[in-house]
Amino acid sequence: MPLTEQQIKDQVAALTGWVYINGQIQKTYSLESFEAAIKLVNQIAMVAQNLNHHPDINIRYSKVTFMLSTHDEDGVTQKDFDLAKAIEQAAVMNV
Repeated sequence: MPLTEQQIKDQVAALTGWVYINGQIQKTYSLESFEAAIKLVNQIAMVAQNLNHHPDINIRYSKVTFMLSTHDEDGVTQKDFDLAKAIEQAAVMNV
């Protein structure tokens, strides 16, 4: 079930650097190299597969943007925030 606008705003506020825009939550990470960016994406791919919830990902050399929404729910759900927290944990080791 999609979260309300207020629920989304409250949870985004608790995540450093994440924003709610265009019906999704997103964050861009700047890494030291293209190789580091791909390493982070590969780590997140495994996490996303385990959660059965997959982000949209934009890679621009050493910058990676993760965009999260639950497509089959047509909005942002708790699954998106669970994945955002997992992304944050993986990024700490890479950024």
